[in-house]
Amino acid sequence: MVTSASILGCGGLTLSAEEKAFFSDVAPWGFILFARNIDTPDQVRRLVDELRATVDRADAPVLIDQEGGRVQRLGPPHWRRYPPGRAYGELSANDPLLRREITRLGARLLAHDLAALGINVDCVPVLDVPVEGAHEIIGDRAYARTPEGVALLGRAACEGLIAGGVLPVIKHIPGHGRATADSHLDLPVVDAAYEDLDTRDFAPFKMLSDMPMAMTAHVVYAAVDRRKPATTSKKVMRDVIRGAIGFDGLVMSDDLSMKALGGAFADRARASLAAGCDVVLHCNGDMGEMKQVIAGTKALSGQALRRAKAAMGRLAKVREPFDLNEALARFDAAFEGRWAA
Repeated sequence: MVTSASILGCGGLTLSAEEKAFFSDVAPWGFILFARNIDTPDQVRRLVDELRATVDRADAPVLIDQEGGRVQRLGPPHWRRYPPGRAYGELSANDPLLRREITRLGARLLAHDLAALGINVDCVPVLDVPVEGAHEIIGDRAYARTPEGVALLGRAACEGLIAGGVLPVIKHIPGHGRATADSHLDLPVVDAAYEDLDTRDFAPFKMLSDMPMAMTAHVVYAAVDRRKPATTSKKVMRDVIRGAIGFDGLVMSDDLSMKALGGAFADRARASLAAGCDVVLHCNGDMGEMKQVIAGTKALSGQALRRAKAAMGRLAKVREPFDLNEALARFDAAFEGRWAA
């Protein structure tokens, strides 16, 4: 079976006959879950198994956005609430090591939740560095307001996930923190000088360039490419993401259905892959859109296939020993019970 360079969503709590046939035919590299796909733990496990069965790969990537705060697909009553990134960065101003420890612990708890469902990729951490006046789409999802603070806690989150058998995805490369628009709705254009981008926006991604996967930003960086957002820009991919940042892991596009991108879905997929994305991501589960995306998507091969295999090879064969009750007690104590279940 030839694997498509794509990650796709599905419509509901179970797969329809049409979805099963479609996924079996096009063989996406992976899948992504959203709140519409979530009910109970048993139901999620069944859906994850259904998805993997369509491509006959027991280790096929199944992704989710489980950051905490505003972006949390799993929640009460079956899963606990988690804090947004900023809450970790605001812990104990005089003890950066405590902030790092609790960020790692929070990610380890997330991994525990996800691994129990068969989900093996979390689209965390957000490495964007917000600036004054930027759109709040990043806002409290960011760990800190300095590149060093973001990188410190971003790495801690990656370590916690990997220790629990879940792969992280650093996002939104090469940086969404200056955007003055929400790329779900509009195309943000950043006019900052290259030197400012390099020392602030790109810096956390440089410091975590050894991570297995990254997700692009649908943002135009005028200092690099005035016409195209990072997702579809060969210049940004070559000169910044693979060049200045030095990232050699798997790069996935952000969601192709976001309004920051224009044109037909086949053209969006084709342009993203031509720019240098290894795989394209389509999230909303709309069958008509997915068929168009696949029409513009090629087989996963060459360097992209190498990166995909290398990324999945980072999954921990043996998870770090973990006492759930002790971990929850430490976590809740650090936040003084503000995020207790």
